Parts: sequence; structure tokens; C-alpha cells
Amino acid sequence: MSWLILVAAGVVEVAWSQSIKPTQNFTRPLPTLICLLLMAGAVLLLSIAMNSIPVGTAYAVFTGIGAVGAVALGVLLDDDPLSLGRVLALAMITGGVLLARLTG
Repeated sequence: MSWLILVAAGVVEVAWSQSIKPTQNFTRPLPTLICLLLMAGAVLLLSIAMNSIPVGTAYAVFTGIGAVGAVALGVLLDDDPLSLGRVLALAMITGGVLLARLTG
């Protein structure tokens, strides 16, 4: 169950990363509130997962999911550039997350 909570934390982190830009440097109240709630939700879920997953493993998986998800959404939604180097980096991050899960 802790691993599912950790994945949920990563997914919320991805949503949080996408919620930052609409705040326009935290000058728009509603987008800022949404951003802060997503941030708090991600950290809360992460802290719950850390009750039974080692801190280093949990944080590495959490940030890995966040990084891959943020880049993927950036490419899909914001036309961010995608190069071979970025694809390889994302593949390595994904592989590291999977390895952490399989050995953790």
C-alpha cells in the first residue's frame, strides 16, 4: 500500500509542477491556492509513504516520477522540445525508479 501512496504522491507532484506557471509568479489568488494545496498534498502523501519505505528510496522515486511526468506533460501540452538526450535521461530515471521498487 505504501508504494501506491508513493506513486500517488508522485502524480500529485506532477500536477503541482503544472500548477506553478498559471500562478503567474504567485500573483493570481485561485491558481496560487490550487498550487499550494497540490504541493501540500504531494508532501503529505510522501510523508505517509515514508512510514514504511526508506526516506532515500521514497524521495528518489517521488522526484523521479515528478521529473518524468513534468517533462512528459511539458512535451505534450506546452510543446517543450524533446531530444534524444532528454529521452535517454528520462529512460534512465524511469529505470532507476523501477529498480528502486524492485529492490526496495
